[in-house]
Amino acid sequence: MAILDRLTGLASPSVALRRAIQLSENGKPTEAFPLFATAARAGIGNAEYRVARCYLEGSGVPPSRAEGTRWLRRAADHGSADAQALLAALYVTGMATAEADKGSESDRLFVEDTTSEPDFASALGLATKAAEAGSATGQALLGYILTSGPEPMRDADAAHKWYERSAAAGCAEGNLGFALSLARRGLPADRARIADEVRRAADDGLPTAIYLLAILTEHGLGVIGDLAGAARLYQTAAEKGLPAAQFRLGLALIDGTFVDQDLMAGEAWMRRAALAGNSEAAYLLGDRNVKSRPPDFSEAATWYRRAAEAGHQTAARALASLYLTGNGVARDEQEGTRWLRTAASCGNRAAQVDLANLVLQGAGEPDDTASVAGWFEAAAFSGDLIAAFNLGLCFAKGVGVRQDEGQAAQWLRRAAEGVAEAQYMYARILRDGRGVAADGQQARAWFAEAADGGVLDAQVALAEMLLNGGGGKRSPEHAVQLFERAAADGHAGAMFALGALHSSGEGVSVDHMAAQKWFAAAAERGHGQAQLMLGRYLSKGLAGEHNPAAGRLWLERAAVQGFQEAADELAEFASD
Repeated sequence: MAILDRLTGLASPSVALRRAIQLSENGKPTEAFPLFATAARAGIGNAEYRVARCYLEGSGVPPSRAEGTRWLRRAADHGSADAQALLAALYVTGMATAEADKGSESDRLFVEDTTSEPDFASALGLATKAAEAGSATGQALLGYILTSGPEPMRDADAAHKWYERSAAAGCAEGNLGFALSLARRGLPADRARIADEVRRAADDGLPTAIYLLAILTEHGLGVIGDLAGAARLYQTAAEKGLPAAQFRLGLALIDGTFVDQDLMAGEAWMRRAALAGNSEAAYLLGDRNVKSRPPDFSEAATWYRRAAEAGHQTAARALASLYLTGNGVARDEQEGTRWLRTAASCGNRAAQVDLANLVLQGAGEPDDTASVAGWFEAAAFSGDLIAAFNLGLCFAKGVGVRQDEGQAAQWLRRAAEGVAEAQYMYARILRDGRGVAADGQQARAWFAEAADGGVLDAQVALAEMLLNGGGGKRSPEHAVQLFERAAADGHAGAMFALGALHSSGEGVSVDHMAAQKWFAAAAERGHGQAQLMLGRYLSKGLAGEHNPAAGRLWLERAAVQGFQEAADELAEFASD
């Protein structure tokens, strides 16, 4: 047979082509390729197309996308609709460029098979020629270009017609495209037709069609609902390597929704989906590791990073949190802020709030301040009360906008309708008369709202107004109750106030031991004035406990915080 093949190569190119096709069909690609090449060099379009396929598939010759593209171009120029359609597909996927066949043949030997940006312009012309020549594949591809290409190129009606022609010719890609085109029209009467077209494409083995048929079967859209059947379809599409199906199957196995729960199998499918580029699968794997007992923050960071790098906003925010807290990764405020900025710039509202809080605390970069104010302004005008609160803080502190206490008051008042912290901030503005006329009565009312909302500082501020009669009648007894509630929740200022009240007997009976107890509690939490009072009590034995050494220690701590009275009393110690 080898002698026959050599003789065939010396015969006419058409004879060489027929013999090559026969050898190829008999599973002998290595013997077929030289004969295909002989016919191709003679300019036979079908042979050029087959040589291109050999190079692209590595059949009988080492694979080379560059050489495959060059031979496809020659076949396309000679009118091969199959070559036109395949070359157009390579342009659409960025696996070939219009420059691929330029240069000398020796130059092309060293061309690497790289992927570039899609070339829809070149693809459109080739797909149009193939479609008009009757290629069902070309018709489906043309429908795709007219649907998903650059905006000026799109024509939904024309795409629909080409998909329909391709589907009628039995092309699986045409069936799928026609089904999706019908779905975009949103007519309930088309549901059965959509399901039928999807089933045709699925029967031909298209993974995406199998996955879509699984969705239709799961929800009973255009077909009879069948959860077990849907599970089988998801499994088939997943085994064919479709990441979306792997994710859906993994999720179903983990949750046990319409298949028996199998956590190990579910996570395995989820991992396959994530490694294949499904960002939602990667994010959920990260989340599962965070919520596991005990949490595995290091593993979570790996999956969050994979999802974040694929553009998953929530994963980027979660990864930022790990960097800012040092869980699973080395604590790195700069890296954490970078990931917050990534999520925030893509519109993730929670990340915008987190980044804004960092910026308000002095972190971030100079450009962040302008971005923060812009995000909050747009959201605040749409009615977001949290955004209104943060915008108010921006105006109050001059972050990203000109400092304006009037604007700060306006936005904080709006946020106060539903944000307890805003109620507290607005009450302070009213109490102090910053940006608005001072109004003690309204300030007291807003402090009460915020206190009811759980803001400890608001409880203390309200207690102070009740104690001194600001904005209404004095009520020392009520003030003491509020101070005690806040102190029980760890508020150092409330503890100091209780110490002062027990020392003076206002609202409570004079009790120096109780006063010293509260001063000590506040002092241990770093309250400077409480440290001064505790030092004074201990050094002078005001509550019965006389301990000059301990008193001196607390006076020194108060002096470090800038309390001149403490420094003066320490000087008296030195002179004794």
